[in-house]
Amino acid sequence: MNTGLAGKVAFIQGGSRGIGAAIAKRLAADGAAVVITYVKGADQAQATVDAIKEAGGNAVALQADSADAGALSAAIRRTVETHGRLDILVNNAGTLAVAPLDQFSLEDFDRTLAINVRSVFVATQEAARHMTAGGRIINIGSTNADRMPFAGGGPYAMSKSALVGLTRGLARDLGPRGITVNNVQPGPVDTDMNPDSGDFAAMMKGMMALGRYGRTEEIAGFVAYLASDEAAYVTGASLSIDGGFAA
Repeated sequence: MNTGLAGKVAFIQGGSRGIGAAIAKRLAADGAAVVITYVKGADQAQATVDAIKEAGGNAVALQADSADAGALSAAIRRTVETHGRLDILVNNAGTLAVAPLDQFSLEDFDRTLAINVRSVFVATQEAARHMTAGGRIINIGSTNADRMPFAGGGPYAMSKSALVGLTRGLARDLGPRGITVNNVQPGPVDTDMNPDSGDFAAMMKGMMALGRYGRTEEIAGFVAYLASDEAAYVTGASLSIDGGFAA
């Protein structure tokens, strides 16, 4: 284990699977005590916690829907009550709805904003009440903020573009307190929801300079850097890790 984050506490909303689980495992491996949230799939969340504990780390899973501002804020407060502090917030929860413009429901539009944008603001607002100098807030956006190559994804692209501006504004709010805020923009990553052998994989690979999907561990490594002391001078940035998808 790398002990660079020893003694620190990380809260990851949306950390039970995929990129979120990889981030949780990496931050725990670097020494942080980790709290992850999930909505459904308690078994997956517990499997992530168990894997962290088996590797010698400290983790717990809390059920909290990121679309529910009260539940999300309460989960953060519970984390602070349990661990006595909060040093790292990773806003990883996200949802993707794709449909032709004339069929895109307002319910899906509103849920996209509630999870992809509002939850970031809610979690950051609550976390900032407990963080001290050296705190790290890391949003997980998307390269689709810069490039949306297919129809039907306008609201998703909009939500991820909103994170760019929100990250900059929050960095200004929290910079005087020594807290950094950054936005990581992954490209296509091999997960169970978007496998590198899926129906759209060949098309996506053709758009990337590297010609392959990313690995969840690669995104986690990028996040771990931003959570570390080495990244103390990085804030307000939207940083792509997309294999050249938007190049």
